[in-house]
Amino acid sequence: MNRAQISRLAHAGHPIAAPLDDESVRLLLDGLLPREEARVLDLGCGGAEWLLRALAMRPLLRAEGVDVAAEALDGARDAAHARGVRDRLLLHQADAAAFTCARPFDAVLSVGATHAFGGLRATLAAARRHLAPGGRLLIGDGFWEHPPSAEAVGMLGDLGDLPSVLDTVAAEGWTPVGGHISSRRELDAYEWAWTGSLASWALDRPGDPDGTQALAAAAEHRAGWLRGYRDSFGFVCLVLRPSSG
Repeated sequence: MNRAQISRLAHAGHPIAAPLDDESVRLLLDGLLPREEARVLDLGCGGAEWLLRALAMRPLLRAEGVDVAAEALDGARDAAHARGVRDRLLLHQADAAAFTCARPFDAVLSVGATHAFGGLRATLAAARRHLAPGGRLLIGDGFWEHPPSAEAVGMLGDLGDLPSVLDTVAAEGWTPVGGHISSRRELDAYEWAWTGSLASWALDRPGDPDGTQALAAAAEHRAGWLRGYRDSFGFVCLVLRPSSG
């Protein structure tokens, strides 16, 4: 099993691939989409759950998503058809960092995908290239809520603290107009869903080599969370507007 397959199975019970509950997602989308009629782009959309919910909330909305994972995009198309929004959703299998489009978008989002661009600064720069004047960006990224252990840094990278994230945003020419810091309940619920969905899939397949691998991946992830980064990791989503221009 490759990493994309494991991620898809792990998110079966938590299709928003970030530590956010349904109400937090709804409020963030409300902040991102102040108008009923708009075009929105998700860079690194995965299964496009953000876009599917946005389309359900805004009947006049049109959306596009970009991701390299063909299987995730196939699942997004099936889900869009089932929810009756397939005619308003266009999906591209492409590198989000290199994606180009002739028309700008009224709103851009990229939640939990800064690794695909090489960090927060590069993600902000990529989003700006796609944003129409007066548009808004929803960005979601991790930060260190408390000083991390060396093991935590090894697992999740050299993140900054929350003030550092906001400093980077300001330095890149953006102003927050809304946001959400994930609660402990949201953070823990996401990890339990990730490990639990993967473990349940594996336990339903006794003797299957893929099941054995999935169960090991769930156990490894759970140990890394509980012993490594649980007490230090935080997650923030920001609704941003360009500070000028």
